[in-house]
Amino acid sequence: MNILSIQSWVAYGHVGNAAAMFPLQRLGAEVWAIQTVQFSNHTGYGAWTGQVFSGDMVRDLVDGIAARGVLGACDAVLSGYLGDPGIGLAVLDAVARVREANPRALYCCDPVIGDYGRDVFVRPGIPELIRDHALPASDIATPNQFELEHLTGLQVRGLEDAKTAARALARRLRADGPRAVLVTSLATAETPDDHLDLLVAEGEACHVLRTPRLAITPNGAGDAIAALFLFHYLASGCAKRALEAAAASVFGLLRRTAEAGAAEILLVAAQEELVAPSLRFTARPC
Repeated sequence: MNILSIQSWVAYGHVGNAAAMFPLQRLGAEVWAIQTVQFSNHTGYGAWTGQVFSGDMVRDLVDGIAARGVLGACDAVLSGYLGDPGIGLAVLDAVARVREANPRALYCCDPVIGDYGRDVFVRPGIPELIRDHALPASDIATPNQFELEHLTGLQVRGLEDAKTAARALARRLRADGPRAVLVTSLATAETPDDHLDLLVAEGEACHVLRTPRLAITPNGAGDAIAALFLFHYLASGCAKRALEAAAASVFGLLRRTAEAGAAEILLVAAQEELVAPSLRFTARPC
C-alpha cells in the first residue's frame, strides 16, 4: 500500500504528518510524505518557529515523485492542515495527477478548519477552498464535529442531527467514490458525559461507535485517526470495520498517553496499540 500524505510537519510532538506517517508505516504502508509547513512544534503551544511552504514547493516535490514513474502505484492521497490556500490548490493538482495514473486511487481529505474553544484557526480562504474544491474531489472526509457544522451549515445537537449533517457532507463528495464521512469526535445530547462518540456515514448508511472519554485532549489525535481510517478502509473496503480498527488504536494510544501524564501522544512508546489494540469497540447501525 502506497499513500501520498501531504500535511504539516513538526520537529517536536505529533501532529500532521508527524502523527500520520509512523502509524501508517507501522501497519506496513509506504508513505510518500510531503510537508506543507515545518514548525518546531504545534501552534497550540502559543509559540513556535519555522515556516509555511508554498504550493510551488509541493508541486515541485510531486513532479519529482512523478519522474520516478510511480504515481500509478499510489493507492491514496491524504491531506490535512494546509497552511496556505495555494498549498490546497497544489494538493488538488496532486490528486488529479495520481488519479490520471491510477483511477482507483482514493483521496482522503481531513478538512482541518477549527474546533470548539478555538473557532476557525486556519488562514483566510482555506475553509472556502476545502468546502468548494477539496471536498468535491474527495472520496473520504474526516471532520470533527465543529468542522462538520461549519462545512454543512447545520447544527449538531442530537444523533439524528449528526447523521443528517454527515449524510449531507457525504453527498458533496466525489460521485464516483465511496463517499465516506468519518466524524472523528462527536458529543450529542445522547452521548454520556463520560463518553465520546465517533460516527461514520458511507452514502446513506450510518454507524456510531462509543468510547470512554479520557481526561486529555492532545493535539494530533484527529490526524492519526484520519490516517488509520484511510489505511483500514483501503485494506477492508468497509467503513464500519475501518472505524472500529482506527478507533481502537487511537483510544489505546490516548489511554497510554493519559496514564503516563504525557503532553504529546505516545506514538512510539505505545506503538503496539497500532497493530494489536488492547481494547476493541463495536460500531452499531444508527
